[in-house]
Amino acid sequence: MALKESLGTLSSTLLSMVRTRLELFSLELADQKSRLIGQLVLACAALVLVLLGLLVFSVAVALYFWPTEHRYLALLLLACAYVLAGLGMFLVLRHRLVQAPVPFHATLDELRRDLALLDQLRSQETQTHASPPRD
Repeated sequence: MALKESLGTLSSTLLSMVRTRLELFSLELADQKSRLIGQLVLACAALVLVLLGLLVFSVAVALYFWPTEHRYLALLLLACAYVLAGLGMFLVLRHRLVQAPVPFHATLDELRRDLALLDQLRSQETQTHASPPRD
């Protein structure tokens, strides 16, 4: 009967640990989801406004230089400025993605601790069974 009770207690403890880890994972997942949605909405709004501003600016420059002989140079300089700004933004985005924290960091830490504890318990159990009985 003691073995059956021990197995029941062990399985109950393991299920409780798994439930706790899944709850932690679901909380982190919800946090990541809300953060991502907020960033996407903000990025889309910023993109629309910047594109409108660039369009109006480009038209204004084109209209200003159109009667002169420098109209093509002005349009070429605008295009180069847009390409350089776009490349700069891609570099900033790449840097942010590389430096971003690992998603679900807390869940991974808890799982590492659980595995270390299980390894420690397993090594203690093998040492107990491997040691010769005392007289």
